[in-house]
Amino acid sequence: MDHRTCTLAILGGGLAGSLIALAMAHRRPEARVLLIERGETLGGKHVWSFFESDLSAEGRELVEPLIAARWPGYEVHFPAFSRRLSTPYASMTSERLDTVVRAALPADAVLTGVEVRDASPTSVTLADGRTIAADAVIDARGTHGLPHMAGGWQKFAGQMLRTARPHGLERPVVMDARVEQADGYRFVYALPFSPTQVFVEDTYYADGPALDLPLLRSRIGDYARDAGWQVAAVDYEETGVLPVIAAGDFERFWTAAEVPDLARAGARAALIHPLTSYSLPDAVRFAHHLTTLDNLSGNSLGRVTHAWAANHWRGGRYYRMLTRMLFAAAPPGARWRVLERFYRLPEPLVERFYAGRSTLADRARLLIGRPPVPLGAALASLSGGGRPLADLGIADPGMPQ
Repeated sequence: MDHRTCTLAILGGGLAGSLIALAMAHRRPEARVLLIERGETLGGKHVWSFFESDLSAEGRELVEPLIAARWPGYEVHFPAFSRRLSTPYASMTSERLDTVVRAALPADAVLTGVEVRDASPTSVTLADGRTIAADAVIDARGTHGLPHMAGGWQKFAGQMLRTARPHGLERPVVMDARVEQADGYRFVYALPFSPTQVFVEDTYYADGPALDLPLLRSRIGDYARDAGWQVAAVDYEETGVLPVIAAGDFERFWTAAEVPDLARAGARAALIHPLTSYSLPDAVRFAHHLTTLDNLSGNSLGRVTHAWAANHWRGGRYYRMLTRMLFAAAPPGARWRVLERFYRLPEPLVERFYAGRSTLADRARLLIGRPPVPLGAALASLSGGGRPLADLGIADPGMPQ
């Protein structure tokens, strides 16, 4: 490929950008795609997981080569309640993402270790001075904060542990809230990748984004010891601080970008589940949608991505309300009660919730009955918005929901 021209230049080789590149390679092989990533590998250091019910058949087909492990169900644990659910669960790794995407694209269609200096809807200037002309450019470089939005944070540290003897865990533990509650709602997440390899993540729904990595490492070690696991080695570690959205002004968020008419994807377009921060189902759906477009011109793609993201924002209003209730109605140490009640509900409802497809009946069922938080606090939380989710700036009074 001539790096000076392409059909679609994708900025950012994380999950969203890589899935777009992979989908285009499969469904639009005539398009000349250029994937530009500042890191040396695609995907960084991450484990992404999803429920099989999150994706359509087309979506599952796209991610199938990326799956590193899958299980026939999962478990959750709370202080007075445990449950085994039968929804199949799967995980992808960044190492596998890098391998599969590189194999699907021409060797010269992936640029890694490259910084982007400037971008417009039809051109990219790299830090080394090279300029790329494209029919369209899409920005999928992620974000550390969401200007003109408010809420809380889901933050975590995860380690791939290698145990000296089989750990005995057969299914993923998606939430184990039997641990000491600290810094908001805390739970541990565990994925058994092999009989002697388990990924353990210490996770918090917290009011602030500060991450005390030494403390979380220590707590992961404590969890492994309490489970009776003798850790022989830590093969891999990742951290994350993700926004949990309670309220915001979507149009101000969109126009606050340095180049507002530049097409956007992933977290940079706020294409995440407002409460869970999950981005994989939306990234898969959006990648597939892009492959169906007849017009891949820069200005057209900018309008398309804005319309898609705006529609996603409107569809997330109910989940933003639940976020406000979780953060504002329950004391930090009691937030686990909200999730415990949720996991007592019918399994199909749980599946639709994670997929962002809750029905009207689901939404009513989530709210009826005796609330796990004081009623007055629950009602008062509906007018709140949480803390600013931008790196800089403050939330606006009266921010729309």
